[in-house]
Amino acid sequence: MLPSLQESLDGDEKELESSEEGGSAEERRLEPPPSSHYCLYGYRGSRLAQQRGDCDDGSPSSTNAETPPGDDFSLSLVDTNLPSEVEPELRSFIAKRLSKGAVFEGLGHVASVELRIPGYRVGCYYCLFREEKLLPETATVGSEQSPSEYVVCFLGGSEKGLELYPFFGLWLELDKYIQGVKSSMNCEERGLENHIKSYLNNWFEDVVCPIQRVVLLFQDKLTFLLHAALSYTPVEVKESDEKTKRDINRFLSVASLQGLIHEGTMTSLCMAMSEEQHKSVIIDCSSSQPQVYNAGSNRFCEDWMQAFLNAAEGGNPFLFRQVLENFKLKAIQDTNNLKRFIRQAEMNHYALFKCYMFLKNCGSGDILLKIVKVEHEEMPEAKNVVAVLEEFMKEVLAQSF
Repeated sequence: MLPSLQESLDGDEKELESSEEGGSAEERRLEPPPSSHYCLYGYRGSRLAQQRGDCDDGSPSSTNAETPPGDDFSLSLVDTNLPSEVEPELRSFIAKRLSKGAVFEGLGHVASVELRIPGYRVGCYYCLFREEKLLPETATVGSEQSPSEYVVCFLGGSEKGLELYPFFGLWLELDKYIQGVKSSMNCEERGLENHIKSYLNNWFEDVVCPIQRVVLLFQDKLTFLLHAALSYTPVEVKESDEKTKRDINRFLSVASLQGLIHEGTMTSLCMAMSEEQHKSVIIDCSSSQPQVYNAGSNRFCEDWMQAFLNAAEGGNPFLFRQVLENFKLKAIQDTNNLKRFIRQAEMNHYALFKCYMFLKNCGSGDILLKIVKVEHEEMPEAKNVVAVLEEFMKEVLAQSF
């Protein structure tokens, strides 16, 4: 039985499918993929807008959101793959945000923007950054009139696309992706403009689609990747092209609990797993479908693997990321529940039995027990509880064979 959090996700998928205008599942899979556009603007800021953004004191002067930009405000198009008839609509939206002083350098924002084409609201990520080296397209004879800042916009999917991700990790990944634009501008290579255009044009393939590609590549073997990510087991990819290897490593990184559990715990867990197994998980990509060796799995990962395969039927790349984030949330929820039971079990034998039953039924007891063992290594009473639970779980595993 899938976890309760997964059941709610299944409900979201059904709602998404039922909102389509008729047609069979096959017809829905043939629909065009979510839109993925970008815009790069050169920006010369309004001093009035910047002052208004700096003095957010609640006074009437600081809350006047509709004050027009000053004469020194300029937002010029550098490059885009948006249709020319709708680009001014996006520019108008960004200009309003900038004139309100609501955009800060280096911090991405996500909003919903309604454009005439495609005729519905789309998710828009936008980020302001400063760069000393100007692109040739924006340089003018009067250098003091040239923009010293840029705004990058990424538009993708519908309201169930980028808008979902203020709550998830994709927003932060887009912030990192913007750093690639800044790094490229610092180079003095020939053909740099084409490189930057290609980099911006590939944002959807590079940031959103890797999770989908890995799911479609591994199919039912995805459970091994999920288990390796949760348990911090080393993974070695062989006979693979660079793109596939990068996708797999990206999946493992995003699927891990890095950033969600204490950094010291994560480091100790990595060391413990390496010492315990002495073997990395080997992924051989020499054939059409990868072969996986030395891998582990459990019921928790198998259930969530099925959730990923169900998401593949909808064909929406953003949905895969939502499933992955829910997978991590459930793992963290189970970890926190086990920690709570262990604290209770230090003084209560019935709570110790609750710990045992929880580990037996959650589907990921093997991984959870390793996590709490590392965290409680320096706590004698909790360490004794974990030792008893390890003996219980060994008996369970022995009976299952």
